[in-house]
Amino acid sequence: MSGKSILKRIDWLSIFIYLALITIGWVSIYSSTFDEAAPSIFDFDTLHGKQLFFIGASLVAIVVILALEANFYERFASLFYVISLILLLGLFVFGKTIAGATSWYNLGFFNLQPSEIAKAATALALAKYLSDIQTDIRQGRDQLYALLIILVPALLIIPQPDPGSALVFFALVMVIFREGLPLYYLGIAFIAILVFITTLIFGTIWVSITLVLLLTLFLILKKKKSRIRILPMFAFTVIAILFSFSVNFVFNNVFEQRHRDRFSLWLRLENDPAKLESIRKSIGYNTYQSEKAIESGGFFGKGFLEGTRTKGDFVPEQHSDYIFTSVGEEWGFIGTTTVVLLFTFLLLRLVHLAERQKTDFARMFGYGVISILLIHYVINIGMVIGLLPTIGIPLPFFSYGGSSMLGFTALLFIFLKLDSNRLKEGI
Repeated sequence: MSGKSILKRIDWLSIFIYLALITIGWVSIYSSTFDEAAPSIFDFDTLHGKQLFFIGASLVAIVVILALEANFYERFASLFYVISLILLLGLFVFGKTIAGATSWYNLGFFNLQPSEIAKAATALALAKYLSDIQTDIRQGRDQLYALLIILVPALLIIPQPDPGSALVFFALVMVIFREGLPLYYLGIAFIAILVFITTLIFGTIWVSITLVLLLTLFLILKKKKSRIRILPMFAFTVIAILFSFSVNFVFNNVFEQRHRDRFSLWLRLENDPAKLESIRKSIGYNTYQSEKAIESGGFFGKGFLEGTRTKGDFVPEQHSDYIFTSVGEEWGFIGTTTVVLLFTFLLLRLVHLAERQKTDFARMFGYGVISILLIHYVINIGMVIGLLPTIGIPLPFFSYGGSSMLGFTALLFIFLKLDSNRLKEGI
């Protein structure tokens, strides 16, 4: 496909939103790391200078991605996946430890985080497997293989330890549901999460009593011709109660203290106000400061480089995981709403593009891109404003980091390349 041809066929709306997000993100990084002693934006010893370099590298990567034939990504999807697994395994021997996690390779000029590459590779591999003519997602064996494609890289990332990045991979289950995985799996997962949380809040006894009452109510209201059988419902209730009894053991013996503290803060499990305040000042310090920074921005914000909390370095990791706080303080409700709308429009646009794909592979990969971007977007902003527990994952196209910028850019533009190929085919 010629350069002129692809410029006509590529989705420019998605590109415009991408450019808007990386521009606002870079301005926020510049503001949160501003140093009057190094005012030049091209000073590559500064974080904003390095991010500018990463953006430039991403733009070069876009040119390469769009220059390759669309079928290249499907043909070599399995190879990309294997390479990403090898890179993840190599961390156990050659990895560099930063902030307690051995998640990077030191390449001298920058640190490479292979989990960011693995996200795109896993989305490609999953789309490749599910689009295979021999795959029937209604079959248990094929469901297991699809889940293993997601599970293997996640299991390699958890011991680094980096549970936040590992969690992102499970968002790819959304692709399997889109392609026909029975919805009762989603119902089971939702109920398991609900039982886990309610057990922590109310205790095993009250949860068990509630489950028994719900089963009794079902038996009383059940119609004779109903297709729902009593025995499976009874077995499901028993399993749910047994799971509830296991929650406290897992919480107290499997979770580390920092994980327990985060749940205690999020769910307000600690009854002692003094201890809860102590947890807030330690584990919850970042979230507390980010909430105050966003709150101080008001409706219109304090203005560019005028954020007192940003200048005072109140929020740790403000240039990376907590970059959204810089927008909130300096640009206020108007700025944060703009960012939220840009992400929302991008995701909706990608759903539209995915649904109009001619090939199964392109559609499935499109939903893989959507699921990864969505979980990052929801968790990062939810974490910053205190709605979700702290999980260290970046805001796509926004947070500081070369690996994440290149990884998210590759995800998006591989899909846009596949979409442009659909137009080439005349659809």
